[in-house]
Amino acid sequence: MSVLLIAGSPSERSRSAALLDSVSQQLASRGQLVERLHIRDLSPQALLLADVGHRTISQAVDLVARARVLVVATPVYKAAYSGVLKVFLDLLPQTALKGKTVLPLATGGSPHHMLALDYALRPVLQSLGAKHILPGIYATDAQVTSIPEGAYLVGPEISSRIDEAVNTLVTETLRPAPVPAGRFEPVHFSQVRCSV
Repeated sequence: MSVLLIAGSPSERSRSAALLDSVSQQLASRGQLVERLHIRDLSPQALLLADVGHRTISQAVDLVARARVLVVATPVYKAAYSGVLKVFLDLLPQTALKGKTVLPLATGGSPHHMLALDYALRPVLQSLGAKHILPGIYATDAQVTSIPEGAYLVGPEISSRIDEAVNTLVTETLRPAPVPAGRFEPVHFSQVRCSV
């Protein structure tokens, strides 16, 4: 697995989940496989008691370990990311994000909470060893609107920013870099033949 989408909302349907859906669709259209982790589906007792041996917690930590890219989505409450996401991130090993690329996403009621991505979430992701944290995408309630079916619709401005971020993920992280002209592909040692 290469991409793990982490839904950090305590609600089943949310604006932040709509952002993840949009990222998932963009990645799928580019042939990328994704898995999704809903923090709300983990054992609440195990989360609050920091029971890393609990089956749901250990499986979630394993998903993080196997991913090359994480897309973390959260609602912003009181100028910070969600408490359920905080509790989960606290259970990860200190180097859980080492070598990984992270795209943070957040939603909030007004533009005033936009800096929560940079001042609250980004430092935690950095402390967990993330190799590269892309510029976050923050959407207000007006940019991710509720539709009658009980779902949410991501507006064109946010869709465009998600498209750019996904393009960066695919071209810079998920696809191997092309070999420059005049250079050879790397050869594994087991394929080297020597004659004397």
